[in-house]
Amino acid sequence: MKTTHELKTHGYRAVGLLLILAVLTPGVAAETPSSRLVAVGDIHGDYEALVAILQEARLIDSEKRWTAGNAVLVQTGDLLDRGPQVREIMDLLMALEDEAEEQGGRVVVLLGNHEMMNLMGDWRDVSAEAYLGFANQDSEQRRLDAYQDHTALLKRRSTILETPLDISAESKGQWFEAHPLGFFEYHQALGPKGHYGRWLRERPATARIANSVFLHGGIHPELGAWKLEEINQRIRREIEAMDVYKKQMVQQKLILPFSNLQEIVATAQAELRRLQGAGTTNEDQEVIQVLEGFLQFGNWLSVHPDGPLWFRGFAQWSEQEGREHLTSLLESFQVRRFVVGHTPQLSRGIQARFDGGVFLIDTGMLSSFYRGGKASALQIQDGQVTAIYRGSRQPLP
Repeated sequence: MKTTHELKTHGYRAVGLLLILAVLTPGVAAETPSSRLVAVGDIHGDYEALVAILQEARLIDSEKRWTAGNAVLVQTGDLLDRGPQVREIMDLLMALEDEAEEQGGRVVVLLGNHEMMNLMGDWRDVSAEAYLGFANQDSEQRRLDAYQDHTALLKRRSTILETPLDISAESKGQWFEAHPLGFFEYHQALGPKGHYGRWLRERPATARIANSVFLHGGIHPELGAWKLEEINQRIRREIEAMDVYKKQMVQQKLILPFSNLQEIVATAQAELRRLQGAGTTNEDQEVIQVLEGFLQFGNWLSVHPDGPLWFRGFAQWSEQEGREHLTSLLESFQVRRFVVGHTPQLSRGIQARFDGGVFLIDTGMLSSFYRGGKASALQIQDGQVTAIYRGSRQPLP
């Protein structure tokens, strides 16, 4: 695992990128006194299930207002994708952040791999219903205008690369199917300057609260020597770097603002081959360095299979492996337990592993996608850990 990867920042508009990479962003690692701590795992657009479990956990009332005083709610990521009501979920969590703070409590929302996918332009799991939640009266015209921009870009790139141009009725139909109503409003809202995009970019990847560490996937043993602040800073800088790379490629008329990650990668690879195969100017060399830097994103901590947003070892380790690794990880971070989502539990219940060193809280809340899934929450209070389901509670070791 490449945990020491640094972005290439020389050349084209390097000063701006260097400034971004130099930003130090604080992690959420402070102890927070609280009589009660509640964690909720993967939501995936199931707003109704989220509301129901927050009410079951006595965090909000029938009006969806915070009523839990100085309690702390942690959401461990993956509130986006698959389900239909991602906008309503973000609106609720953003409102609860303010309401909890007024009462001396906290709402901590963490990044999951699906938030990272969306921020990078990987939209394969966004549902048409979620897009529709962002549509308005101008959506159809905006879509028609975007298709004109798309065909203009295709023609320009086809001429430059000397490749066949496909603007057939079939390809047009496929484009409109892939760009439903609300598509452009969704991505503008989640962009760097968008209402939800700014909020998501401020969320950390990890949080230490009292004697527990919360995150989406898990901590690979090779990250055991890192501090949580370092993990949060690295991931935030990678998001900022991706925003810069995409902006630069739009300015160079290589991609459109709504190009997805697959399209951006294909364009970067094609342009890199073209520039490297021709006599290059100094300006070309600067563009080459940008493209090469962008194409290294697969090594970034935020997208690496062993990174904290994607790692599944806590769920997949054998008991022996887990006991060997958990001892050192718990000691390194000086906590009693890790609480993670990411891996839906086949039992559809919260699972404790390795003598309570790990709690797996993804129970497939979006039951229309995960058969038999159900909403759940993990409560930690006075040393007792309890699984909360709709209509029942179960003490855990």
